[in-house]
Amino acid sequence: MEGDTFSGIDNGTQLDTKVLQVFQKSFVQVQDILDQNRLLINEINQNHESKVPDNLSRNVGLIKELNNNIRELWTSMLIFQPPFSNPWIHHPRRI
Repeated sequence: MEGDTFSGIDNGTQLDTKVLQVFQKSFVQVQDILDQNRLLINEINQNHESKVPDNLSRNVGLIKELNNNIRELWTSMLIFQPPFSNPWIHHPRRI
């Protein structure tokens, strides 16, 4: 249907508009997570440098949040990789 595709990428290759929307949404999510991680890292560094016990205790929660964000970031970025490019997806490490 007309209007459902986007052409002009790679010499006329047509991409489904929905695919482009998914990529755009994923890029926005990834950027949001990266921005949040930057703020978390800055706060963690400030707390560490202050050496105030309450601030150092707060870092435990901030580091957990940072780790969760990294997991979410990893999941969000999987959409940009072909399935064969990451052997860990198909062969997860056993703990």
